[in-house]
Amino acid sequence: QVQLVESGGGLVQAGGSLRLSCAASGSIVSINAMGWYRQAPGKQREMVARIISGGTTIYTDAVKGRFTISRDNAKNTVYLQMNDLKPEDTADYYCNSLVQGKNYWGQGTQVTVSS
Repeated sequence: QVQLVESGGGLVQAGGSLRLSCAASGSIVSINAMGWYRQAPGKQREMVARIISGGTTIYTDAVKGRFTISRDNAKNTVYLQMNDLKPEDTADYYCNSLVQGKNYWGQGTQVTVSS
């Protein structure tokens, strides 16, 4: 089993920054990909950013140029640096990891951006 523990959410004013962290632990041999998804009230969960083996990163258009995903392989941890936050970024953010072909999710961390 693999556990994902997220941290770093909170309340911030528009234009501010937050950094999310997600640490994976458990029976890990290799991590194929790690990423962040978000779900706003009344909306479907959407991919925000993803980093795959080799370091390739993918972002949804809405966050390009504002968010940066990075990974510390030694710590099995993925980060999401969020700058210039907007009220529309308000959502529950979930860490996702593909470990040995299996998909795992964190519990979620809330991000609220006030205008």
